[in-house]
Amino acid sequence: MRNHGGAHSRSRRTPLSGLLPDFPWDTIATVKAKAAAHPDGIVDLSVGTPVDPVDPLIRAALSSVAEVPGYPTTHGTPELRAAAVDALKRRYGITGLDPAAVLPVIGTKELIAGLPRLLGLGADDLVVIPEVAYPTYEVGALLAGAKVVRADGLTRLGPQSPALIYVNSPSNPTGKVLGVEHLRKVVQFARERGTIVASDECYLGLAWEGRAVSILDPEVCDGDHTGLLAMHSLSKTSNLASYRAGFVAGDAELVTELLEVRKHSGMMVPFPIQAAMTAALGDDAHEARQRERYRARRDVLRKALQDAGFRIDHSEAGLYLWSTRGEPCRTTLDWLAERGILAAPGDFYGPGAGEYVRIALTASDERIEAAAQRLTANSES
Repeated sequence: MRNHGGAHSRSRRTPLSGLLPDFPWDTIATVKAKAAAHPDGIVDLSVGTPVDPVDPLIRAALSSVAEVPGYPTTHGTPELRAAAVDALKRRYGITGLDPAAVLPVIGTKELIAGLPRLLGLGADDLVVIPEVAYPTYEVGALLAGAKVVRADGLTRLGPQSPALIYVNSPSNPTGKVLGVEHLRKVVQFARERGTIVASDECYLGLAWEGRAVSILDPEVCDGDHTGLLAMHSLSKTSNLASYRAGFVAGDAELVTELLEVRKHSGMMVPFPIQAAMTAALGDDAHEARQRERYRARRDVLRKALQDAGFRIDHSEAGLYLWSTRGEPCRTTLDWLAERGILAAPGDFYGPGAGEYVRIALTASDERIEAAAQRLTANSES
């Protein structure tokens, strides 16, 4: 006889959330409250969320199709996919990409969190993530029940054949950029072992020192996109974080596989968002303006941090300054909070980052200037 007792049946269920670590941002609530108590208000540099308005060109594209009532296609409009191909070629020199091998996603965080499962990975599979990494790489692997290893060098993997390797260049949180030769070695290793490479390139358009290249760059992959997926976001230089606008491109067969699963799951980017994405990808002027805003903020904040005794490592690209005072990151976090500044502790990103804080450039000019003044006033105290 079937037992209909709700409590009894629930007791046999293992909540999926139980597989995951504590949500990291919940652990800095106390220090956030301390920073917020500053008489001149908090300067929140902990999250890389845009603060500048969405460009009028993009807003006009969004509203122009607001009356359309039907379901959007999961694959995205032909116009959007063509705009993505053109933008990747124009901005980053990526050639040979078929528009069919582009798939819009509901923000790249959603894709990263679901990618191992969408690819059919499970308990027998190994997922490689950077040693210091965006937490969602690990979360996605855990949600699929896969094994995770942190490795920046391929020799560390020994004879293992991973199912998936995540590459993140420019890096969040460190701002480190991987060179062409490093990426070529990753591609060669992956092809020898039948491994998929997923390259998180959300910060590719924000290189400040030197050149950042895509995994799909002909110099890296010789024009062969087999086994390669590049993930791109419009949250950064187009300020579309609230729109949840991103896409993945690369290996046509892998993109088709993702598309088929997402069609069954109803994972569709809203049609007005697709129109906004098309406009954003077709216009480089707004992106150049936003880059310059971040460049100016970076210059102000970098000097102030160095004057206050911080050392900044890597940070040659991206929206963050990877900074240390040579002490436990939570001690530095408290020091900053006393001055009304909130940062993200390095231990969010891996066990090897315990003496760093990630300081974002995503605040208004006025708040960045306020942070600089607070850092350099009585910086010895």
